[in-house]
Amino acid sequence: MVTLHLRCLTTVEAANEETHPLETKWTFWFDNPEGKQHQAQWGKTLRPVYTFGTVEEFWGLYNNILPPSRLAVGADIHLFRDGIEPKWEDPACANGGKWSFLIPRGGSPSAAQLLDTNWLHVILACIGEQFDDGEEICGGVVNVRAKQYRIALWTRTAANEAVQVAIAKQLKEVLQMSDHAKIGFMAHSDAKQSNKPKDRYTV
Repeated sequence: MVTLHLRCLTTVEAANEETHPLETKWTFWFDNPEGKQHQAQWGKTLRPVYTFGTVEEFWGLYNNILPPSRLAVGADIHLFRDGIEPKWEDPACANGGKWSFLIPRGGSPSAAQLLDTNWLHVILACIGEQFDDGEEICGGVVNVRAKQYRIALWTRTAANEAVQVAIAKQLKEVLQMSDHAKIGFMAHSDAKQSNKPKDRYTV
C-alpha cells in the first residue's frame, strides 16, 4: 500500500516548548494512486492527513513524511488552508484557478532534488504568508507523474488578472526562476469546459 509514511504523529506537538502560531491553520491532503485505479469519480481517494497551526507542528510532520520525489507515480499531495478542500467545487476555489509549472523527470537526480526544493519553498511561502495578496491563496499541489512533476498554486479569483499576475511574479521569486522562464495560469472554469484548456495568463 502506498502511504505518506507518517511516523510518530503523536509526538508532533511540542508540549513543553514555546510554539510559534501561524496566521491560519493548514491541512495536508494525500491522493493515493492505488485507490485511483478502483475509483471512477475524481476525489474519492483524496484524504486529509494532518492539520497544523504552528511552525513546530509543521516541521514535526514534514520531517517525518516522504518528499514528493519518493512517492509512487500517480500520487498527489495537497496543502490547503484549513477549511478549504482541494477541489474545484469548494466555494473558495470555484471561481479561481492555478498557476503551475512542470519539472521533466528524465531520470536525472537533479529533477527530483529540484522538485523537493521547490515544493518546500512553495509550502513555506504559503504558510509564512509571503504573498502580498495572501487572502487569494487557497493552497498548493504537487503531482507525481511518469514523465514529469507538476507543482501548482491555487488561487481564489481567476477574473482578477492584476492580482493573479502579481502572485505569479512573487511565486517566480520564491522559486528563483529566471525572467525567461514562464508559468501559466489556468482557470478552473476553463478546465471544466475543455479537455485541452489554454492558459488564461502567462508570466
